[in-house]
Amino acid sequence: MKRLLFFVLIAVVGWSCSGRGWTSDEDALIVYPREGKAKAVKIEPFDDDIISVSATPDKFDDEPSLVVLPKTKKVPFTVAEKGEFLLLTTSRLQVEISRTSGTVRFLDLSGNAILQEQAGGRTFKAMQVDGVKGYELRQIFESSDDEAIYGLGQHQAHEMNYKGKNEELFQYNTKVSIPFIVSTKNYGLLWDNYSLTRYGDPRPYGQINQFKLYDTDGKEGRLTATYIDNVATNHVFIVRNESTIDYENLETVKNFPDGMDFNNAKITWEGDIEPLEDGVYRFLLYYAGYTKIWIDDELKADRWRTAWNPSVAKFQVDMQTGKKYHLKLEWIPDGGVSYIGLKALSPVDPEMQKNISFYSEMGNRIDYYFMTGDNMDGVIANYRELTGKAQVMPKWAMGFWQSRERYKTQDELLGTLNEFRKRRIPIDNIVQDWFYWKADQWGSHEFDPERFPDPKGMVDKVHEQHAHIMISVWPKFYLGTEHFDEFDRNGWMYRKAIEDSIRDWVYPGYIGSFYDAYAPAARQLFWQQIHEHLYPLGMDAWWLDATEPDILSNASVDYRKALMSPTFYGPSTAYFNAYALMNAQGVYEGQRRDGKGERVFILTRSGFAGMQRYGTATWSGDIGTVWEDMKAQIPAGINFSMSGLPYWTMDIGGFCVEKRYENAKEGSEDLNEWRELNTRWYQFGAFAPLFRVHGQYPYREIFHIASENHPAYRSMLYYNKLRYRLMPYMYSLCGAVYHHDYTMMRGLAMDFTSDTEVYGIDDQYMFGPAFMVCPVYEYKARNRDVYFPENKGWYNFYTGQHQEGGIKKRVDAPYEQMPLFVPEGAIIPVGPELQYANEKKPDPIDLYVYMGADGSFELYEDENVNYNYEKGRFAIIPFTYNEKEKKLVIGDREGEFDGMLESRKFNVIFVSKNNPVGFKPDMAKGILVEYDGTRIDVPAN
Repeated sequence: MKRLLFFVLIAVVGWSCSGRGWTSDEDALIVYPREGKAKAVKIEPFDDDIISVSATPDKFDDEPSLVVLPKTKKVPFTVAEKGEFLLLTTSRLQVEISRTSGTVRFLDLSGNAILQEQAGGRTFKAMQVDGVKGYELRQIFESSDDEAIYGLGQHQAHEMNYKGKNEELFQYNTKVSIPFIVSTKNYGLLWDNYSLTRYGDPRPYGQINQFKLYDTDGKEGRLTATYIDNVATNHVFIVRNESTIDYENLETVKNFPDGMDFNNAKITWEGDIEPLEDGVYRFLLYYAGYTKIWIDDELKADRWRTAWNPSVAKFQVDMQTGKKYHLKLEWIPDGGVSYIGLKALSPVDPEMQKNISFYSEMGNRIDYYFMTGDNMDGVIANYRELTGKAQVMPKWAMGFWQSRERYKTQDELLGTLNEFRKRRIPIDNIVQDWFYWKADQWGSHEFDPERFPDPKGMVDKVHEQHAHIMISVWPKFYLGTEHFDEFDRNGWMYRKAIEDSIRDWVYPGYIGSFYDAYAPAARQLFWQQIHEHLYPLGMDAWWLDATEPDILSNASVDYRKALMSPTFYGPSTAYFNAYALMNAQGVYEGQRRDGKGERVFILTRSGFAGMQRYGTATWSGDIGTVWEDMKAQIPAGINFSMSGLPYWTMDIGGFCVEKRYENAKEGSEDLNEWRELNTRWYQFGAFAPLFRVHGQYPYREIFHIASENHPAYRSMLYYNKLRYRLMPYMYSLCGAVYHHDYTMMRGLAMDFTSDTEVYGIDDQYMFGPAFMVCPVYEYKARNRDVYFPENKGWYNFYTGQHQEGGIKKRVDAPYEQMPLFVPEGAIIPVGPELQYANEKKPDPIDLYVYMGADGSFELYEDENVNYNYEKGRFAIIPFTYNEKEKKLVIGDREGEFDGMLESRKFNVIFVSKNNPVGFKPDMAKGILVEYDGTRIDVPAN
């Protein structure tokens, strides 16, 4: 009755105040500002600590979000007038709105400001694409000096804390853009827009002719470009003056000198640049091949990427007007067609740069969601309330995955799996990558019978070996194939690539295009084709590749838009970033409807906000086999995970291979480095949410990398087996992802928010609550610096030696071992040695308890492969350690499921300063207890 009366009062207030510049009902408050370009600003509580804000220069429409789920409950709130302002209050938050400008401020219940829009920071600029009207949109928020910002997806420029930085959000191979941020102030922002978006500075990077340019002779207006077409003879093909360095895409590379052979080339740009403004210039280097750049003889970047798959490097220079800065850019294309570009952003007011800003190319209105939490996990939990829960992945997915580009025959795939089993190397999943079809039948979903004579038999043999198989499925279809025609006759194929006769890279080149995943019926057809041709073979998982969509690699952004336009919903300009979300939706919903109850597993190269609800994991694309790219994966994976999507992986070892590794001889330095690179990457990859090896030749199976007696082989096998020993821990993290909206791969700021020293650390992270992972990413490094967060003591995982927190220390990192540290209070369940995830029941479990602080952990178990956990069929055993009492409590078991262990043994191993026990499987002595589901107290003494 009280709730009904509340809503009646709200409705009355809304009706009575409609003539005073605002209205309110049981759902939302709408303010009609007297000033500014927004005609209306709507504040709608999605939950008590989640607020939707919409602003329109026109009128609100009822177009549903592709990202945010429909609101499912009424959220009580009050509205009060406070002079110039209105104050909307829920049980957790206050939102203050200016009646004059519509500017919004978010406060806690004590009136302390959490975040506020900048006055005048909301802008709309009318625009039109393909006859459809819209707006360029921008919203600026004031950011406090002492916060750090994370999220935005996965980017490869070594940036961790996005406070004061810029990032362009679009989808590209190796780049996944998600318009969500989380702050160390325990709030988050989801920018609900699908078009190309810029975080930070809204301007695109400009050409270097924004500077005064001087060539090597001092003449103004250009740099000196020297084109050498044969590095062996140093033969100069041409020297010419150039005012831009812009060979970034297939359109601009047409400006290469006619007749120039780039296969053995080196090009150098050199001269002076003089800024027109004082301040910090932010440079963006777009590179493929071998690239070095110096400013005033200071090396700013030294990078490599394969010719066909460029990446970016960022650096900044504080510059003064009237001063010349010497620039030298040296580029070895390393291929016939390669890409290079150098651009910059001129200075902005530092006070503006530190703010939070989102700009999008096209939308009907500004839509964003503000959310808070007790901590950063709470913020991400609210993000998933908005956009969907992530599932518990099948247990086998937490095991080891072997892949290569590609298994060319059925015998290759089965032979590889047989070799793993023969050598007793644990494995759970083997992957069939692209081109298993006939050469001219891309999109047929049919195996080439000459190379794969019995696909069903192949899959059956994989299953007989207690493994699973994932298969690559592209949203790409060749012209003239049956599946192409099925889409095309319904208007569901993007036609521009066909009209322009674009041919792909498969010799001699075939014409095809991608289907429109935005069309609901097209998504259903895509799944129906998979369901008819591949699902009956027994495939366990789907690899949805090139879902940016990559219709034509290295096309300009404008041409990419043309290639995927129009979409079902409208111009691709407005829907540029959400293709992967739509594509995954069709497969997930189709298998949930038509499958046999098994958990859907999708691996996708692109991603967007909300992807986690469709059973997806994302990998970081076709990265390079270089230490630089390995290091870049650390902040890329952390920020992706902190964007609310918990399942991330990478090509361990890198995908694209430097030529020097392809034919490296035994005993050569190149082969030594190749082995060490793979070893270090493998160590790191064992502590990623998914443990997956993939790449081009040389083959990536550990027995192809090194022999059994080599330290590389020994180390990779050790970390493989360690991953399986930790399966009770790993799978419990999966359970926490669903039941507690947990994040597995965690920036240090998530767990040590009060320690500001961790905010910028981009080469350490927490994997769950128990492991601080410190990858080694330099050749021949045998130690590295590690920062130990304060207010905790730390244990060396391998030795049990204790280390106080709050200091940086150089630690040992021998070839075969990556530094791993465990915080006081951690509890780690360790299971038996396994060859595959479900080989044995996890009994007994060694339970390592790291003394020095209170701690807890939940051991999660369910039926491993189905969705019965959604119906409550799971069990949790809580572990709680009390430091004062020096006692572990194994609590009462909660829940049950078919096949559950009714009774089991725990070997409790207490680790302390005075009892430094390292990880020694099957050797650690502890206190053995029998557990039948009821509480047991285990004292340390």
